[in-house]
Amino acid sequence: MTRAFCVLLHRWVGLATAAFLIVVGLTGSLLAFWNELNHWLTPDLYPIEAVGKELDAASLARRAEKIAPQGQVVTVYLGYPGSAMIGMEAREGLPPLDFGFIHLDPITGRELGRATWGGFPHSRNDIMPFVYSLHMSLAISPVGDWALGIVALLWTIDCFVAFYLTLPPVRGNSRKGFFSRWKDAWRIKWRSSFYRVNFDLHRAGGLWLWAMLLVFAWSSVSFTLPNLYGGAMRLFLDYETPVWARPIAPPSRSDQTAPLEWEEAQAIAERAMAALARDHGFSVERPLALYFLRERGLYEYRVRSTRDIGDKAGRTSLFIDARTGELRSFSLPTGERDGTTSTTWLIELHTANLFGLPYKLFVCALGLAIVMLSVTGVYIWWTKRKARRSRSQAKDVRQVEKAGLT
Repeated sequence: MTRAFCVLLHRWVGLATAAFLIVVGLTGSLLAFWNELNHWLTPDLYPIEAVGKELDAASLARRAEKIAPQGQVVTVYLGYPGSAMIGMEAREGLPPLDFGFIHLDPITGRELGRATWGGFPHSRNDIMPFVYSLHMSLAISPVGDWALGIVALLWTIDCFVAFYLTLPPVRGNSRKGFFSRWKDAWRIKWRSSFYRVNFDLHRAGGLWLWAMLLVFAWSSVSFTLPNLYGGAMRLFLDYETPVWARPIAPPSRSDQTAPLEWEEAQAIAERAMAALARDHGFSVERPLALYFLRERGLYEYRVRSTRDIGDKAGRTSLFIDARTGELRSFSLPTGERDGTTSTTWLIELHTANLFGLPYKLFVCALGLAIVMLSVTGVYIWWTKRKARRSRSQAKDVRQVEKAGLT
């Protein structure tokens, strides 16, 4: 692969992905402070955590269905301080609901408010869910999922291409050593022309942040192209594709039987998790979620355990058959499979769920840096294109090309 080809590849991948990366960079900066922004924008939905005994998932599901009898609960999430988020869908034969989630006080079961995810926001309650869906799928799932998946894959490849292009060209008659010539790539000459400052920001910024850019690019592939990600990880590590990314099995005769009620599913899942904790040597710290995955015929029970590494929430989970209660799958975030452990670290780093406030600030700044790298890359291309068309390149452009920096 020649350097000229890598230049072309970096240029066109950068142009193709710039707009997408600007969107995900800006939204990612906001999502680093997801809980804080939710509380600031919608304190009614996300109040300060109160002291008291919280209701269990099944009880909260029943409360939600009593408040909104036209809907049926599909998810109960208990991971937000002071707010239980209950996902609902319309009962069969009834018109669609005008909301997607109802928030309840986890202690009293009182309704806090409602929100819609995925569409354009119609109220303050929908703003942060819209930012999230914009970040994850451009708010046009499933087309947006695939688009961002391709962008994430190209971004991952381009991380290596861009790094290679920062290396100094081989020069047989140069008296300077490799690192002596490479150190210029790490510097920003602030007193140079506007073009040169942009070029240095693009190159040096990418170098200084290279490792974390790769972490965010590859972890984005895990979100959007899980099967491709899993196949690549299994080449080197022991990795099991998560249940949500596996193909949906065709319906069987047992699918005709009624699913377990929430109370029964919760009791079976709690007993199964306790037994697994004894067998695998971990402790359950708190329950986090109970989901009914209707299409897959499963209930997912998720907890925070001593195998979790994040500052909040958790990824210890099991899946039971929604009709028989039989254990179908079990996943520990760390300590069992090295591929799963690596993925957990990637996800927690991506979601700013480690190292407290300093790392949140870093992730917020990194999102803005991704925007900067995209904007400067487009500006460099536009300036060179304009110069080539006018056949009179600016002085700094000639110097950069003469030095073999592009």
